[in-house]
Amino acid sequence: MVTTFSWVGIMLLVGVVLRALVRPLGNILMPASVIGGIVGFVLMNIGLLPSVGVSPDALNNIVGVFFIFTFISMGLTNVPKEEGVNANKEAIKGSIGMGCIWNMLYAIQPFIGYGVLLLVGGFFSMAPEYGMLIPFGFDHGPGQAATFGAMVQEKGLEGAQQVAITYAVLGFLLAFGVGVPLARYGIKKGLASYPNEIDRSIKKGLYKRQEQAQAAGMITTYNGNIDSLAFCIALMGLCYVIAVPIGDLLVSVPNQFVQIFGSMTFFIGMFVAYGVRYILNKFDLKQYFDDGLQTRVTGFTTDFMITSAFMAVQLSVVGKWFAPIIITALVVGLITFGICWFFSSRIGGHFDFERLLGIWGCATGTCPSGIALIRIVDPQLRTTVSSEMGSMNAVMFVDAMLVPLIISFCGGGIQLKTIALWFLLVFVASLLGSVLTGNVKRKSTYSLVKGQKNLDVL
Repeated sequence: MVTTFSWVGIMLLVGVVLRALVRPLGNILMPASVIGGIVGFVLMNIGLLPSVGVSPDALNNIVGVFFIFTFISMGLTNVPKEEGVNANKEAIKGSIGMGCIWNMLYAIQPFIGYGVLLLVGGFFSMAPEYGMLIPFGFDHGPGQAATFGAMVQEKGLEGAQQVAITYAVLGFLLAFGVGVPLARYGIKKGLASYPNEIDRSIKKGLYKRQEQAQAAGMITTYNGNIDSLAFCIALMGLCYVIAVPIGDLLVSVPNQFVQIFGSMTFFIGMFVAYGVRYILNKFDLKQYFDDGLQTRVTGFTTDFMITSAFMAVQLSVVGKWFAPIIITALVVGLITFGICWFFSSRIGGHFDFERLLGIWGCATGTCPSGIALIRIVDPQLRTTVSSEMGSMNAVMFVDAMLVPLIISFCGGGIQLKTIALWFLLVFVASLLGSVLTGNVKRKSTYSLVKGQKNLDVL
């Protein structure tokens, strides 16, 4: 584990160096975690890193633990109060809005994939059922893609696990290949809420000594007693220890919906962190806990998690199916972006552009992918969107019902018209839920084409 963790750090350093030296990477503001992750992904799959002791299982463990700790850290952090912005109202609006968008996407992505392979799959002897696996890779990421893909494979769809993992890899590439240039465009055009001037230092990703004016956080404890950073991480450990048995208890309940909810330890941990934060604020103990320092912890866990996630993907060659898989991923990705763009711009909040980045990353990679994209335009996490990426999971509960349906259909357990009816109901219910909660405005709050915000809509 220590060797694997150290090599993840080395890949991050490789990403930092490449960002600083390779000008195109700096010009598009590609994060070092993504650059290092891609390099690590290549080195893992050609066998170089495994030969020096880097374990895929350890990488998966790092991803899982840091995924949980990222959301716990966000739950502990108070969102900075900005003039003219109601943070609580924004967070609720964004959580419901993005959650409903994700539900709609989950309901239509598998049928887009099925339709594409119905048209082109026959030329490659690839059954259209493989297209139904795409939300496992796009909406869940490589870990759950492998798990759910294996379940489908056990039902008789040969090679389903590798197809699902391949979708996950292509989803990551789409998330950052589109999201990073989009984030840069948003900074340049002023669509981001707190844009920074894109100077040479930002492109390189390293500040010169004279530019290092911002402190990482306040010292709130006497270092001879406990370091302030250690205090922050200790609170995260407390939340984790409380969250895990709650999840185990829910998983033991003989109900599939409750079990899937119980398996989302990151979600439970974030709400435990909300409770701890409430207690700290209620009894004036927050004075010993610095939000700025905790934000740095969130950045640390996110960086290591993203790099580890890339490195953990073990891509097997899918031979003659690779072409239809790419075609399916591109078509689904294009439609996914259109839906993310249309509905995110009509949520009606101050941070809708950041929500576009977040939901795009989440709907093609994982929630951490969305957070990584948000950090490009909101490095200090001043908006509410990063925390919304966790709380929107309260709305994104539909996979508890839809995942078993996909698995059953691919195994021949239910008919196409049956699964289509259920997915249509989920899409309509999510759309109506978004409309009824006021998250679909008639006018957009920003325009990508014109490159401007429409503040009169707010």
